[in-house]
Amino acid sequence: MITEILATGQEIITGTVIDSNSAHIAQELEETGLEVVRHSCVGDDLDALVSILQEIGGRSDIGIVTGGLGPTSDDITAEAAAKAAGVELALDTKAFNAIEALFKARRRFMSPSNKKQAMLPAGSECLHNPVGTAPGFCLKIEQCMFFFLPGVPHEMERMLADVVMPRIEKIQGIDKDVRIVKTIATFGLGEAVTGERLDGFAAEFPDLILGIRAKLPEIQVKLYGRNKDGDSLGQLMEKASAWVLEKLGRYVFSVDGNAMEVIVGELLGQNKATLAVAESCTGGLISHWLTNVPGSSDYFLFSGVTYSNDTKIKILGVSAETINRCGAVHEETVKEMAEGARRIVGATYGLATSGIAGPAGGSADKPVGTVCIGLATDSSAEAYRFHFPFGNRLMKKKIFAIAALDVLRHKLQSC
Repeated sequence: MITEILATGQEIITGTVIDSNSAHIAQELEETGLEVVRHSCVGDDLDALVSILQEIGGRSDIGIVTGGLGPTSDDITAEAAAKAAGVELALDTKAFNAIEALFKARRRFMSPSNKKQAMLPAGSECLHNPVGTAPGFCLKIEQCMFFFLPGVPHEMERMLADVVMPRIEKIQGIDKDVRIVKTIATFGLGEAVTGERLDGFAAEFPDLILGIRAKLPEIQVKLYGRNKDGDSLGQLMEKASAWVLEKLGRYVFSVDGNAMEVIVGELLGQNKATLAVAESCTGGLISHWLTNVPGSSDYFLFSGVTYSNDTKIKILGVSAETINRCGAVHEETVKEMAEGARRIVGATYGLATSGIAGPAGGSADKPVGTVCIGLATDSSAEAYRFHFPFGNRLMKKKIFAIAALDVLRHKLQSC
C-alpha cells in the first residue's frame, strides 16, 4: 500500500520548528510494512493545502497529516480537508463534548474559539485525542484514506499508537507482508569506509536492502527485509546481520539500534560495576546521556564538570605539576582526572575527558578536535588520544562523549 506523510504549518516550512513528527510517523509505518513514498510540507496556505491533499488522494492509499488542528485562524487543515473532499464543515458533537470534558477536567475556561476545533468535514470520523484539545479525524479523499493528527508531538505520537496504527493494520488485512527492519549501530568508522566494508552485500543477500545512515556521531547500518513468510525472513535477517558484524567487527556497539549509553549501562550492570565521570570538554554531556537511561542510578555514582584547571586540581586531586608540565589536554592529566573521580566515591571505574572543541584554542601538536580520554580502575589507569577534525563545537562534544563511552565499552567487554 502506498503511503504519504504531510506536515503542515508555516513554522515547519520556514524551519523555525524541526519536523520530528514525519520522522516518527515514517519509522512507525516502516515497522508495520507500509511503503512511505513521499514526505511533503506546506505552510498555512489554504489553496496549497487543498491542492496537495487532492494530489495525495489521487495517487496513494494512506495519508497521514499533522498540524493545523488548533483553535486559531491559521489552523486551516480541517477546512482544507473539507474543500479537498468536496464537503462542508459541520460541528461534530463527539469532538465538541471531548474538548469540553477536557477543559472541565483541567478546571480551565473553554474559550469560544475552541469550538472551531470541533468543526470537522462532513462524513469524517472523529479520532479521540486523550492528551490535548485538538481532536483528529479520518476522511477519504478520492482513493486515499487520510488520518489527520495534531502537530504537538506528544499528542500526535499517542494518537498514532492508540488510534491510527490499529486502523491501518486492519486496512492492510491478514495478507500483509511481513517486514523486518534491523538497525546495527557503529562508531569509529566513517560512512564511506563503512560502505566499502559492506560492499558485496547486495550480491550476498539479493532479497534484502542495505542502508547506511550517518546519525552522527554514530553510523547506522539498516537492513530491510519483506516477504510473506516471517520465519524465513527472520532467519535471513539474522544471517545478514552476522555477515555485517563480521565485516565491521569491534566498531559495532549495538545490534538492535540501542544508543551507546544504553549498551554501556547494560555492561556495567552485567559486570556489577559502578562509574564516576569527570568531564572537561564534554561539559556534562556524558553524564546527561547516562542518566537518561532508566535504572542508571544502579551504576552511575558521580559526575564532576571540572572545566577549569583549578577545579581539576582542587576537586579531583590532579597534580598541579602535571597540569603545568603537560597541560589540561593530555593523557597524564585525564588519567589523574579519572583516578580522582573514581576515588571520590569509590566507583569501579573512573572516566574522564579533556579536549579542544574549538573553533579556537588549538595548536600544532593539539589541533582543534583533539580529545584525551582517561579510564581508571582500582589498580591501574590508562589514557587515549584521538583527533576528530570534523563538525562544529557541539558535534565535537558529542563525538568526544561517545568516544569516551566507547573506550569504557571495550574495557567492559574485555572483562
